Amino acid sequence: MKALKIFKDLVAFLTIIPLTKDESFAETSARYMFLFPVVGGVIGLFTAVYFQLCIALFSLISPILKTLLGSLEGLFVKVFSSGATLSFLLVLTGLQHFDGLVDLGNAFGFKSLEERRFAAHAWIVTYKGAFLAVLVEFLAFMGIFLLDVEVVFRALICAEVSAKLAMVSLTLVGKPAYGGLGALFVQLNRGNKLVALSYIISFLILFPLFGFSCLLFLLVSFLAGFFMEKLSERVFGGASGDTLGATNEIVRAICLLLIASGVVP
Repeated sequence: MKALKIFKDLVAFLTIIPLTKDESFAETSARYMFLFPVVGGVIGLFTAVYFQLCIALFSLISPILKTLLGSLEGLFVKVFSSGATLSFLLVLTGLQHFDGLVDLGNAFGFKSLEERRFAAHAWIVTYKGAFLAVLVEFLAFMGIFLLDVEVVFRALICAEVSAKLAMVSLTLVGKPAYGGLGALFVQLNRGNKLVALSYIISFLILFPLFGFSCLLFLLVSFLAGFFMEKLSERVFGGASGDTLGATNEIVRAICLLLIASGVVP
């Protein structure tokens, strides 16, 4: 029963699915953050199913689309399905990681640490925050759009698992920038040996999908977590919740583009 509660708390924290009413789900998620890749796999699975449903729906109305769009039918289906899938994913995760991406961008360009922290927490969106968010999500969209249809299912699962592993990797080497929810995750996981389980879990999920090529995604997750921690230390003075969210979005886009480019068979 405890394992089920932990899983529910993790899903409730990382998505908008209300599986628990226990207000301690955030603390539970921080303590068991090494299980994030499991929930990432579930999120990726839901997203992949949604993509397949979009394709199936369009196949039912294919004669109508051919009449209306002619040779542009295939392009329309791919563009709409890719955009709808990314939108589904952002909504499913409650836009919380996307918000972190915007806040990180908001902080760029300010000279003092206090100004950067204020810009990240203020209820504003600067052009730098908007540009960073739009750029990263556009790259994620292009990653989905450029994928072969038969690869999309495993690619979406892989991207979400890797994104969650990168978040865990950031906390492994990071230090809290300031108090708050992000600090809790960093404090409970910095130097935590259980983080090694995240890599084992991620490997077990990704190996059936990509074979030993999945090691590339584990490396990307580690390097991205390390890089984002250094960036966050420079911008905020340490790791923050905003940086964790931004890391998730950035690594997802990277993994989708890597698969779409054919680097991973």
